[in-house]
Amino acid sequence: MAIIDRTGADILIPEENSREIVQLVPQYSTVMRQMRRLPDMGSRTRMIPVLSALPMSYFVDGDIGYKRTTAQAWENVKLYAEEIACIVPIPQAVLDDSDYDIWANVLPRLTEAIGATFDRAVLFGHNKPANFPEGLVPGAIRAGNVVMHDPAGSLYQEILGDGGVASLVEEDGFVPTGYIAHITMKGKLRGTVDGNGLPIFGRVTPQQQAMTTMPSMGELDSCPVIFPKTEIMDADTALLLGGDWSVPVWAIRTDITTKLLTEAVIQDPNTMQIVYNLAQQDMVALRCVFRAGWVLPNPVNRLNMDRESRYPFAVLTPPV
Repeated sequence: MAIIDRTGADILIPEENSREIVQLVPQYSTVMRQMRRLPDMGSRTRMIPVLSALPMSYFVDGDIGYKRTTAQAWENVKLYAEEIACIVPIPQAVLDDSDYDIWANVLPRLTEAIGATFDRAVLFGHNKPANFPEGLVPGAIRAGNVVMHDPAGSLYQEILGDGGVASLVEEDGFVPTGYIAHITMKGKLRGTVDGNGLPIFGRVTPQQQAMTTMPSMGELDSCPVIFPKTEIMDADTALLLGGDWSVPVWAIRTDITTKLLTEAVIQDPNTMQIVYNLAQQDMVALRCVFRAGWVLPNPVNRLNMDRESRYPFAVLTPPV
């Protein structure tokens, strides 16, 4: 477990810290920086209308031919806000003996952990709540948008060539706007060239890199490619994910809280045994709760009207 500040409730957790967590999480979350953010949620759920059927038009047969009717339809997709929480206990004696701001040191790692938890759920469905959609990588695999990496083949063709990651997204009626790749892919991309011998991977300017504080960035086919410095990319399942990041959306629930606990017990959720008795052991603990949700509307388009095969993402998987 991590550690928190030493100065007591009033100084330890001013209201500014609660707001700062909300501001920092998008910086430490790769997918939050890529996806489109909706206004903060006022309740646990939000309905999002999504186009599900397109209108059609027809030629009229002759001067007095009948004009045919058509329809357009929508369906609701529900976005759920789910909790990401943690409790950080610390002995009071440690707080008393510390001569530096422990809370200031914990906050960046706390927000990084929240972001990584959200990222793993969105990308791979790892430990996702039941109300969250399947992860983007499993969704792309289910839709058949998969390219298997061949170490002896052309990485350019696998990503940007015909039948590559980008073209699979385009064939489904979407335009790739960005990529997320395992950090080991950075070296592979630096040495990859197209059919004219030109490198496909470009370095970004310091100004572009400053847009995000967590991952390192590059450019691939005029789109950003992000290499997270956390463990969110599972290289055993996906080396690179690309797609249209304007389609998935996310939102933060407004009631984000931090609370200092001084007279509580902390139990092991597996055994239900008491791990810490704060009052009896002279300890304090910081409880942080972050509530956010995401959804992939996947609206119908005229290039692919089949819901089962239409998906705005594709994945490059490791060789078997």
